[in-house]
Amino acid sequence: MIEKQDLTVSVIVPVYNEYETVRDAIQLVLEYGRSDEIIIVDDGSTDGTRDLYPEIEGYSDKIKVFYHDVNKGKGAAVIHGFAQATSDVFLIQDADLEYDPRDYAALLDPIERGRADVVYGSRLRGGPTKAMFFWHMVGNKFLTLVTNLLYNAILTDMETCYKVFRREVVQGLKLKSRGFEFEPEITSKVLKRGYRIYEIPISYYGREFDEGKKISPLKDGPRALWALIKYRFID
Repeated sequence: MIEKQDLTVSVIVPVYNEYETVRDAIQLVLEYGRSDEIIIVDDGSTDGTRDLYPEIEGYSDKIKVFYHDVNKGKGAAVIHGFAQATSDVFLIQDADLEYDPRDYAALLDPIERGRADVVYGSRLRGGPTKAMFFWHMVGNKFLTLVTNLLYNAILTDMETCYKVFRREVVQGLKLKSRGFEFEPEITSKVLKRGYRIYEIPISYYGREFDEGKKISPLKDGPRALWALIKYRFID
């Protein structure tokens, strides 16, 4: 039996206009997720979210909040969070309540046991999920298929939020993407460096557009596809 390592965990939370959900999301991370620090990066919110941070910072001394003066994109917020994190393991957590921190234990286990350096939480490996938008699902599966073809992988969910990395993996990457194309960029660079991604089934409660869902297959899909192709051949 492989003995588990005692690793510290930084939870990176990019936030943009999540007034209705960010407090509950952070409370769930504190209650159910394992974290040694929680790095919130507010990416230029304009809906009153910023007014909540004095209250949120009072939940725990683990919480640190950083700000972008203007909206730069999810990738920019995550990269900022990586730069501020100090733990052995970095875990990305959205603030929209689509993902459940109770999945942290399963996500961290392969890394703690030394079986993996990178773990993705897959919404398509049989965990409980809310029915997804059909075209979102088609777009996600297509981008994942392209990823597998280009990088000789067998992923099921490249676009998942739940991505977990040993610190040294992230430190070895030169990440440039500022928007949602961050997901294919980091995946491509991880795979090109020889890290095999361990997938864990997770639960997923997808939001509706009237609940604040932001990613758009028509706008963000082509950008993600171009990122997959571009980073296959350049670094």
